[in-house]
Amino acid sequence: MIEWAALVFLAVAMLVHVASAAMAVWRIRRRPAARSASAISALPAVTIIRPVCGLDPFDELTLRSTFTLDHPDVELLFCSARERDAAVPLVRKLIADHPHVTATLLIGDDKSTANPKLNNVIKGWAAARHAWIVIADSNVLMPRDYVGQLFASMSAGTGLVCSPPVGSRPWGFWAEVECAFLNTYQARWQLAADTVGFGFAQGKSMLWRREVLDAAGGIRALGVEVAEDAAATKVVRGSGLRVGLVDAPFEQPLGVRSFRQILDRQVRWARLRRATFPLCYSPEVLTSGLAPMLAAALAAPLIDIDGLAAGALVGAVWLGTEAVLSKAVGWHVSAVSPLAWMMRDVMLPMIWLKGWIGDAFTWRGNDMTVAEPSVASPQGPA
Repeated sequence: MIEWAALVFLAVAMLVHVASAAMAVWRIRRRPAARSASAISALPAVTIIRPVCGLDPFDELTLRSTFTLDHPDVELLFCSARERDAAVPLVRKLIADHPHVTATLLIGDDKSTANPKLNNVIKGWAAARHAWIVIADSNVLMPRDYVGQLFASMSAGTGLVCSPPVGSRPWGFWAEVECAFLNTYQARWQLAADTVGFGFAQGKSMLWRREVLDAAGGIRALGVEVAEDAAATKVVRGSGLRVGLVDAPFEQPLGVRSFRQILDRQVRWARLRRATFPLCYSPEVLTSGLAPMLAAALAAPLIDIDGLAAGALVGAVWLGTEAVLSKAVGWHVSAVSPLAWMMRDVMLPMIWLKGWIGDAFTWRGNDMTVAEPSVASPQGPA
């Protein structure tokens, strides 16, 4: 009986894995051709809010990309909680280097929610002049047609368009593992979910219809959850609209990563997912490649082959699918990638378990927890 159960699970797992990769390839390769100059000029005006906190290795590259967009009517608002933040001199220099671009640096910390990133963004939302607002993390590398790509996924029934990060430019093995998590695992799953109509928000890049969030109580409404993207998903769905995803996710250059950085980041995200969408989080342990490999070993006697050989064969197909996906869509892939994918799959069950048994995490020096509800005040700080 256990052999047949293992065989059924194996068949379902392999089908879902290959199908999700195929959907990701289809989504990215169907990306429309670049818009003409007249089509670009017809797009509405946009405010782009970029919160900054500290400096990452590629921040000059990613923040500078904000100033080279092909959209003709963009207002840039950079937000820092503190004047002494390491990113402030860089932002001031970039603004001075591009006097033809409408750009402002806003400094101040609202502190009306338990989410420090959201608190940093609030002043930008209040200052934004346009009805369409993009909130984008400082480590997102924006292509010239960034705004056009976001609008390409916006429709009448869409309240928010997002993009997961795609890891690039890794330096060292653990950065390769970060790519393994971001690309052929998280981005693949998110693209597949959106393709079947179950899109959810990702805080890296978010194009908002301002009216949608304002109707829900304004930017502070995202403070009802410790993760603003989880709150955004609930706000949009509660408005009877859907969350859309860009067809080709935007790049996040990585540089050097350590094992501890990867583990802490993945555990943080796991605890946030568990706290906000526990029913979706529960089966995540089965998405590792280890589960179908074990199932193959258990089911091997049904077809009279060695269990170790069966597991190895399934592992080769599993990782081969990720290699084909990466090559087909132009994501980072190297000779080290198969080892990085295997390391990710070994780490996934441990991360899943840590997601259940802990509540606390640290984000850029801020101690936070998913155990206590965030505080949101539509009127602002007391």
